[in-house]
Amino acid sequence: MTAATRPETGGEQDLISGKTLRRISDAWLGRATIRTDLEAIEQPDAYQEGLPDYPVRLLPFAEHPDFLAASPEQREQVLTSAWIAYNERVIAAEEKVANPTFARIVHGVFPGADSFEIKRSVQQAHVDETWHTYMHMMAMQRTRDVRGITDEPEYPPTVTYRMLAAAQADASEAWKRDLLALVWTTVSEISVNAYLELLSRDKTIQPLHSLVPRLHAKDESAHGSVMVEVAKALYVHMNAEQRQAFADALPRALHAFVAQDFKLWPVVLRHAGIRKAEDIVEDCKRAAGSNLLVRDFSGVRRVVRGLGLEDQVDFDFADTAA
Repeated sequence: MTAATRPETGGEQDLISGKTLRRISDAWLGRATIRTDLEAIEQPDAYQEGLPDYPVRLLPFAEHPDFLAASPEQREQVLTSAWIAYNERVIAAEEKVANPTFARIVHGVFPGADSFEIKRSVQQAHVDETWHTYMHMMAMQRTRDVRGITDEPEYPPTVTYRMLAAAQADASEAWKRDLLALVWTTVSEISVNAYLELLSRDKTIQPLHSLVPRLHAKDESAHGSVMVEVAKALYVHMNAEQRQAFADALPRALHAFVAQDFKLWPVVLRHAGIRKAEDIVEDCKRAAGSNLLVRDFSGVRRVVRGLGLEDQVDFDFADTAA
């Protein structure tokens, strides 16, 4: 991002961010799941007979009569594909959104990111995210082995990444594309626990399939705090145009993160051999309350308040979960 016409000082805000980031970074050695929980991923408990791979309640078409009319085997295959797609969405958020942004921060793309505390905390998060990709990759492969999966559908790029790519394609300047990546990463890192907690405490599915999101969420609790501080530290170094672009991008990033992926579900249903796949999904899209997978926006709402952007961010936070 260009430094032209940006504010000259971060001042007290930089000092506050530095203290918070130092505290989080100092705890990393004892907190990071790559150090404390490696064995649980490498040597997981055995699969439990009769437990599904994914909670049926999270399917937007769980009560649709055409889905219920499918055979038990077809419905189980949908749940297995849904579990794999869940992991793919998490991995895409790490590999295609967060990690490239972390590299931008550490390499000085954003003014205000030159302090050691910012670089240290972001590099730690980058290490964690690579480990998270490994966890989800291992979990998916174990599912393929146990379920005897020999062919899979070609899943579309995830909705979160599709919307980022579309927003960046519309941006004519490099600094705008970089800033969009920063906003998407901020929203993702602050809000990802709400997505992980869809499965992390669920006792109705395979134990490994709740363990992986639970371990991931343990790290992300710290990452959210890191990105809150990093976003504040970088924001105070932005000029007026950049600040406005930051505020304008927040609602788009939120929608991208919490949306049901309606391009995914027809692929999953067709692969399971379920008839009327497109009709089922279209019915779900028209149904009230089915368009959001995650409804907890509280973390981003705190950032909006902290930056004084309540009047600039066009997003209805009224549905925020407690």
